[in-house]
Amino acid sequence: MKDETFTRKLVAVLSVDAVGYSRLMQQNDVRTIQTIKKCREIIAQHVNSHSGRVVDSPGDNLLADFASVIDAVRCALEIQLALEEFNAARPEVDKMLFRIGVNMGDIITDEDRIYGDGINVAARLERLAEGGGICISGSVYAQVKHKVTFGCTYLGEHEVKNIADPIPVYRIWPDDKAGQCRVVDVKQSQATRPRWMVTGVAALVLALVAGGMWLISSNRAVAPQNESGTQAVREIPPEKPSIAVLPFQNHSEDKQQEYFSDGIASDLTTDLSKFSRLIVTAGTTAAQYKGKAIDIKEVGRQLGVGYILEGSVQKDGGRIRVNAQLIETANGSHVWAQRYDRELKDLFEIQDEIIENIVRSLALKIDEAEHQRVLRKVNPDLAAYDLVQQAWYQHFKRTRQGSRVARELFQKAIELDPNYAEAYVGLAQNRMRDAVLTWTQFPVKALEQAYGYAKKAIEIDASNAQAHTVMGYIYMRAGEYDLAIEELQRAIELNPNDWRSHRYLGAVALYSGRTDEALKWYETSMRYDPYISSGLLMNVGIGNYLKGDYDTSLSWLEQCTARWANFLGCHIVLAATYAQVGRMEDAAAEVAEISRLAPFFEVDIYGSAYHNPQDRAKIVSGLRKAGLQPSD
Repeated sequence: MKDETFTRKLVAVLSVDAVGYSRLMQQNDVRTIQTIKKCREIIAQHVNSHSGRVVDSPGDNLLADFASVIDAVRCALEIQLALEEFNAARPEVDKMLFRIGVNMGDIITDEDRIYGDGINVAARLERLAEGGGICISGSVYAQVKHKVTFGCTYLGEHEVKNIADPIPVYRIWPDDKAGQCRVVDVKQSQATRPRWMVTGVAALVLALVAGGMWLISSNRAVAPQNESGTQAVREIPPEKPSIAVLPFQNHSEDKQQEYFSDGIASDLTTDLSKFSRLIVTAGTTAAQYKGKAIDIKEVGRQLGVGYILEGSVQKDGGRIRVNAQLIETANGSHVWAQRYDRELKDLFEIQDEIIENIVRSLALKIDEAEHQRVLRKVNPDLAAYDLVQQAWYQHFKRTRQGSRVARELFQKAIELDPNYAEAYVGLAQNRMRDAVLTWTQFPVKALEQAYGYAKKAIEIDASNAQAHTVMGYIYMRAGEYDLAIEELQRAIELNPNDWRSHRYLGAVALYSGRTDEALKWYETSMRYDPYISSGLLMNVGIGNYLKGDYDTSLSWLEQCTARWANFLGCHIVLAATYAQVGRMEDAAAEVAEISRLAPFFEVDIYGSAYHNPQDRAKIVSGLRKAGLQPSD
């Protein structure tokens, strides 16, 4: 074929790739094919609606070209929003994340196919993006920066395979209110920050390197497994009554009121958790039974509790109807049941009455001081309360869009009730998670805001355990362990069943060199929250690695990577563990995964998370033995 039959043109190229496709095919090929077909339909629909053309779609990839670079970028942003919404409605096992690269360059067309460096660069950019993320080249950014609104972080110039010159790379995400992309000058702002906030910059980087643990663990959790691989059954502790509050059913005609019934169950869980003579299962664990037909005896066995509280909520105008029943799991018998039909303004009194009835039914020996601490409330404005429940509902969708909506709702609640501590707690958690997950281009600023909101919540209500937990977490991430311990222990005093505070104390002990103490804190946290997160698997694996118990470490870490193939932290420690026991082929495979997930992983930066020099040396030596060497 002669050269003159080819056509050259300048186009925008969009490259899309599914994350973890091979692993998903191994787990369930039929389901994976069904999912990717639906995702391709969503992607193709958006390409067509932006005047683009799907050029090819082999396997888990899709390639499209656009005459307009603006259309290409808008299309990429809308694709990720649409896929985020698609995934939000699906079970965890069926979710599929895609990464997108967008480049502008000269290509050669041959009938329906295209060739050229412009395509190669788009593919390399896509590989630099995270699951659910978008990376664009400097040439694309120059064309769209004043014409399309998006959140943006400049990632610097990157050497990419088979391309001679470095490529300026920008990570972008949907954000209708974002300003112009810019790079944060950390050194310039350090002088005006407290010392712990400055160290928090490095701590946040380390959090990202390790995979992050902030609230993701509530969503990325599995039941503990026994040796046969089936779900383990917890033994019911004999010394204290134990209870789980299942999600309340929404009986309102408006199905959008789901957030309200969830909020009431969450409030009751929080209030019951404050009693020191009661063991209460975490609300995030009980939430797995939402909308399911259940066998009370089996749920009691799975959660290891003697009692279940279940119920329903119906909100109709200015009235509310709440049904609640306390059931003994051993025999399924009703211990107590009550129906409340009141005005909506009596909601908080209803909640207090339910708590009182449970305490009496279980014959708990509660001293007066604890009784008053649990039931003493400054009731918020009812409209503000409703906004906060909506905000939590959005927050726990664990999506970037949900995070933005939640933040706006928390802020509206504060406008209605400036002294509503829980709204400030919500904002603190929201900004902290945005920082750790890099859902903001200014993570250090988000960290500062989280600190300010948590501080304000404590000033308003010093007995708010959640506020102390968030503050302890912020201090922990900043490496201020003494301050973290103080806040987390105060949180446990206020809420003895606060599994997060126990787990965060485990992290503080682990990274400050008190390994045995860390493993005890983790064991205690699992008593209140039996469902194991990826972060917990990683840290218990680290603890056993540092103790030299490599077999136990492997059992935790291999479970982690089997369930969460893209969780970087477990791959890091697993590589070191394999190397220490001489399984060098397995170690090399883990190194390859680390390179895939974090192309710029730094051994020494990761090692600096461990404050004990001996721990640091042990983890770094294991990683180097696995084949990970420090950069030049």
